[in-house]
Formats: sequence, structure tokens, C-alpha cells
Amino acid sequence: MATNRARRVLGYLESGKNLAGSACGLVGLGLTLAGVAGAYWPVVIAGLYGAGALIAPPERVAPPPFDPSEEVGALRADFTRLRKYLGEVELPATAAARWTGLLELYGTLLEPGWVAQVLATEPEAVHALSRAIRRDVPECVDTYNRTRWWNRLTPGGESPERHLERQLDLLHAEAESVTADLREAEARRQQTHTAYLEERGRS
Repeated sequence: MATNRARRVLGYLESGKNLAGSACGLVGLGLTLAGVAGAYWPVVIAGLYGAGALIAPPERVAPPPFDPSEEVGALRADFTRLRKYLGEVELPATAAARWTGLLELYGTLLEPGWVAQVLATEPEAVHALSRAIRRDVPECVDTYNRTRWWNRLTPGGESPERHLERQLDLLHAEAESVTADLREAEARRQQTHTAYLEERGRS
């Protein structure tokens, strides 16, 4: 407790507020020595110190460092759990090709290497992939199984299999869009580096 209090005191002594207040307090001391403050010199010095501390800009607290590759690593682990889950549930044979294609695309994007490194630099792509793997795909499977059970009791309407196939098509299109965005981001980086080398060559 005492150590923390000492750290806070030391931190304030080194803060911008204390330095600004001290500078203004020195001005008050100068006015006192010049005879301007008169008998109220303690009030003048304290008031100038307080004014300086108030007008000083607030201390900037550095944001905590986040490593984007850690999020990709966590997402890779969740994808492994998703594949295990999909291997344990019953899925329609008509959607087998769609499942295979979608999971291969996810796996390629998350495979350790330069593609995953590019992915880690694009927060929106990581968010889209995270949403698909952690929410959309499990929800598609769970909804299909529950709807199929109800459909056995009251058949009719569009089949749960067809709904699942459409959902997988939409997820695959989204994954392809993420892949295209990553490809464009990498192309922009290459163009930027080319422009940098050209500018360096001219100088």
C-alpha cells in the first residue's frame, strides 16, 4: 500500500501538471520578490501553481500493445474446434462439396505462413473470418439440425437442406471476398514499396 502511494506521489512530481504548476508558482515567487504580491504572497503563489496545474494538458496514457497475430492464432484454434464439431454432427450429403470448399478456404487463410501474416494486418478481414467461424457456421449447423427435426413432424415448405446450402453459398462468397481484399491489400503494399524504391532512386 505504502509502495503504491509512493509511486503515485513520484508519478505526480514528474507529471506535466506539477511541472506547469511549479513554473507558474515560480512566476508567483518572482512577483513576491519584486514586491507585487504584498502580504498575500502565499495565496498568489498557490493560486498560480493551481492555475498552472489546471491548464496543463492531461497526461497521455499509452494504449496497451496488441499483437494481431495473437488473434489469428486464437482464431486458428477455434477453427480446429469447429472442424472437430462438424465431424461429430450429421450433415446432408448434398452439401458435402460446399462444406469441403468452405473449410478448405478457411484453412488456407489461417494456415501459418505469409497469408496468415497478411490477414493479421487487416482487422476487418480478421473480424469477418472470426464472425463466420465462431458464430455463423455453428449457427447454420445447429439451426439446420433443429429445423430438420421439426420438419419431420410437419413436413412442407422449403427443405432445411436447401436453406443450409444457400447459407453455405453465402458464407463461401464472403470468404472469397475476404480473400480478394487480402490480395488487393498485398498488391497495394507492393505498389507502395515500388514507389518508395523509385523515389529513393531519384533522390
